[in-house]
Amino acid sequence: MASIKDVAAAAGVSVATVSRVLNEHPSVSADARTRVLAAVQTLGYRPNAVARSLRTDTTRTLGLVISDVLNPYFTELARSVEEEARALGYSVIIGNADERPDLQDHHVRTLLDRRIDGLLVSPTDGGSPLMLDAARAGTPMVFVDRWIPGVDVPVVRADGRQAVRDLVAHLHGLGHRRLAIIAGPAATTTGRERVGAFREALAAYGLPLPDAYIGQGDFQAESGRRVTEGFLDLPEPPEVVFAADNLMALGALDAVRARGLRVPGNIALAAFDDIPWFVHTDPPVTAIAQPTGELGRAAVRALVDRIEGRPPRSVTLPARLVVRRSCGEPPHPLPPSPVQRSTP
Repeated sequence: MASIKDVAAAAGVSVATVSRVLNEHPSVSADARTRVLAAVQTLGYRPNAVARSLRTDTTRTLGLVISDVLNPYFTELARSVEEEARALGYSVIIGNADERPDLQDHHVRTLLDRRIDGLLVSPTDGGSPLMLDAARAGTPMVFVDRWIPGVDVPVVRADGRQAVRDLVAHLHGLGHRRLAIIAGPAATTTGRERVGAFREALAAYGLPLPDAYIGQGDFQAESGRRVTEGFLDLPEPPEVVFAADNLMALGALDAVRARGLRVPGNIALAAFDDIPWFVHTDPPVTAIAQPTGELGRAAVRALVDRIEGRPPRSVTLPARLVVRRSCGEPPHPLPPSPVQRSTP
């Protein structure tokens, strides 16, 4: 592998001149710059990123800590973050918190020790002293999807309140009156927000949300299964189960089928966080879709603005209801067949 000394020798300049060219210093002559860049190209020289970071105090690297890499929502979010970062000249190191605050803080600490330029986090809870300290110390940081109230960093998220209202209106129009929810962790902003939005939407139609119809989940499939089993054991089970994320919805679907019951014949199912799988289940699942790719890209842009000295801003994008057939919706009619014209 070629070294910086090899480049200097091939270009007929000093090592210091090569360094100035690679760091885009304006004091180098056009002729020397041309010869250095030609030598770099010919020799296939690659600068030592670690050494450069020690000189420039920048690594062109972002950290991303997501709540659960097995959740398709966060998988898509991570992909969009990586793509946008690469387009802007940054690399991404990803840490999976697995919905555990201790793992979240482990990844945050490790990323900060590696001297990343900025940090994207979807917090597992709102009480991490480490993230609070990092934000107060001026670490460039953006919260994505979830956030910690009171911490002064930009937040990029989807607002699902109108989509939840649309869902409840849709369910009410189908004749459903007993609606239950599998809630996410109360320690997360999304967990609290989705329950609150669901309660408010029901109240608009004069529908109650009894305590028995609120099941505490943890954004994992097993909790969706457990909570749904409890709903099915009630003297008066709900007509609809609304899972506050996609994995809990899949767990709910498993619980219904394990009883020999069917969706929506015996109980209807809806979910927050649409995923590609939902169109392939039987029946396809009615869900609230977040603009996941847009959220990831907006989060990267906000963080890079902060890193590069531009004023960052929070971004809120709307979620939307995607109606399918898991709540008793009538099947969509087939498109009309092409008209066959007789030959005269």
